[in-house]
Amino acid sequence: MTAPTQAKDPKEMQEHLAQPQFKGDKYVEGWASLWDKGDNLPWDKGFPNPALDDTLVKHRGTIGGPLATDAQGQSYRRKALVPGCGRGVDVLLLASFGFDAYGLEYSESAIEACKKEEKENSNWYRVRDQTVGAGSVTWLQGDFFDDAWLQKAGVPLNGFDVVYDYTFFCALSPSMRPKWALRHTQLLAPSPLGNLICLEFPRHKDTQAAGPPYASPSEAYMAHLSHPGEDVPYDAKGAVKYNPLQPSSAGGLERVAYWQPERTHEMGQGENGVIHDRVSIWRRRN
Repeated sequence: MTAPTQAKDPKEMQEHLAQPQFKGDKYVEGWASLWDKGDNLPWDKGFPNPALDDTLVKHRGTIGGPLATDAQGQSYRRKALVPGCGRGVDVLLLASFGFDAYGLEYSESAIEACKKEEKENSNWYRVRDQTVGAGSVTWLQGDFFDDAWLQKAGVPLNGFDVVYDYTFFCALSPSMRPKWALRHTQLLAPSPLGNLICLEFPRHKDTQAAGPPYASPSEAYMAHLSHPGEDVPYDAKGAVKYNPLQPSSAGGLERVAYWQPERTHEMGQGENGVIHDRVSIWRRRN
C-alpha cells in the first residue's frame, strides 16, 4: 500500500501548532495548514492499528456486529465514526467489517488524502464477511465540535453506534478534553448500541513533555469521560488528579471493557516489545 508522508521532525509540528493563531478553537486551522503543506502526523503508519482489527473480531460480543434490527423489524447497518481520521485507514477498515463508516477531517487536503487511500488501496481493505458485505464510506469535512457536518451527513445527534478514537484525544490540548468528552455524549447512540472505542496512546509519555501527542494515561480518559464537560484537575506536573472512588456525573460515560491489546503499532510499545497501549470501551449511562 502507499507509504504515508511523514513529518520529518515532531518538534517542528509541535512548534507550528504552538503558534498563537492556532490556540483554542483555532486548533483545527493549525492541523489543516499542516495537511496543506503536505506534512502528516509523525505517528501515522499508513495502515490501521492491528489492535482495532482484533477488537472488531474478538470483542464483537461487547461492541455488536455491523447489522442490527430496528423496532419495525427492518435490518440496517450500524454507523461508525472516526473523528480526526487522517488518511482514513480506520474508516476503510470499519467499512470492510460491514459498518457504514464516516471519516471526519477539518482539512480539505486531508479529505483528498482519504479519497486517494480509498481509490489506490481498496484491495487491501477486503470484505471480512461476504454474508454481511461492506458498508458504505462517507468522507466529511468539518469541525468535530460543530454540528454542520452532522447535518450534511444526515445523521442526528446521538446517531453513531461506534466511535473510534486513537490519535485524536492525544492530539488535542488537555484544555480541550472536557469539551471532547462532552461531545461524545452528544454523538453516541444510547446504551448498549452506542460504543466509544478508545485506543489509549501515549500512556507512558512524560506528562511534562511537549505535545502533540500529549501524554494520555488511562486515568485521563477515565476522569474526563466519567465527567464530560467538567473541569478535571491536573497537578503541577501535568498529571490528572483522578480519584477512582469519585462518583461519575449523571451524564458521564461508563467504561464497560478495558484490556491490553495483543498487537499494536510499534510506537505503542516499550522496550522488548512490551505493549503500553490499552483499549477501552465506553457507553452512555442509561
